[in-house]
Amino acid sequence: MIVLGIETSCDETAVAVVQDGFTVRSNLIAAQVDLHGRFGGVVPEVAARAHVQALNPLLEQALVEAGVGFGDIDAVAVTVGPGLVGALLVGMAAAKAVALATGAGFVGVNHLEGHIWANFLEHGPPEPPYVCLVVSGGHTMLVHMREPHGYEVIGQTLDDAAGEAFDKVGRLLGLGFPGGPAVDRLALEGDPKAIRFPRAMEDSGDFDFSMSGLKTAVLRHVKAERAAGREIDPADLAASFQEAIVDVQVGKTLAATRELGVGTVLLGGGVVANTRLRERMASEGEAAGLRVLSPPLSLCTDNAAMIACAGTSRFLRGERTSLDIAATPDLRLGP
Repeated sequence: MIVLGIETSCDETAVAVVQDGFTVRSNLIAAQVDLHGRFGGVVPEVAARAHVQALNPLLEQALVEAGVGFGDIDAVAVTVGPGLVGALLVGMAAAKAVALATGAGFVGVNHLEGHIWANFLEHGPPEPPYVCLVVSGGHTMLVHMREPHGYEVIGQTLDDAAGEAFDKVGRLLGLGFPGGPAVDRLALEGDPKAIRFPRAMEDSGDFDFSMSGLKTAVLRHVKAERAAGREIDPADLAASFQEAIVDVQVGKTLAATRELGVGTVLLGGGVVANTRLRERMASEGEAAGLRVLSPPLSLCTDNAAMIACAGTSRFLRGERTSLDIAATPDLRLGP
């Protein structure tokens, strides 16, 4: 079975061809970092126009690399939310056009589900139950996955997502956009114990997160040090900030596995590319007797292979999405 995946939820235009659910025949991404960098963040209108320009050439290239034609496509899977509404509409319009022109099936996929299913492209078909930590620029949540496509969100951020916090601290340090990868690289040179930033909601007794207070604490620290005429070590600040986020995410994920009696953790989302998060989850998960799975770095950020993977599973279950479906920028994961 050949499934074409299309993902345009934010600022990456992505097209992939996946065979039989888990074999990636092609997986192409056109990034927009240079377009948004001067604004310090993603501009929705700019993102949507860039998707329009990039999508058709990328689609043709993906089919060529996969060695298939439009007539070989059994289904088209596309992100229908959450995301930027204008960006979502570009990908959905293209997917609907392919489905109509070829007679292929059409399946709408939740972007967050795609991040979870990116794991199965690396580790094979799902064997629930799992506790899933999904961390990205727009979302930070813990999910109990009881069965394929069965999700219960057991905790989430009450304000900012982890990726957003990384970007804002990166901007404060003059590291440009996106800030997350730059903070990660800089933190490798610093001491994570140099500054004791707050661990928000670490002992809240639930699985929710909060990032806004941590961002404020970083800003206040920088202002206080500058006012006192003291030099700020950017590497130490980056490492200490990063450790504050990772401490809470790892701690709450492990607590969720204990409470739910789950032995396997899945990581998903762009922030999962963070070196320290992967390292800590792997080591502390192993010490707790857990199996910790994460996608390769190439599948952590937004991509269409993960959408095709999840879409294939839904298609084989007999699910079909109406071509009348609208983009849902605030689409939730689960029932």
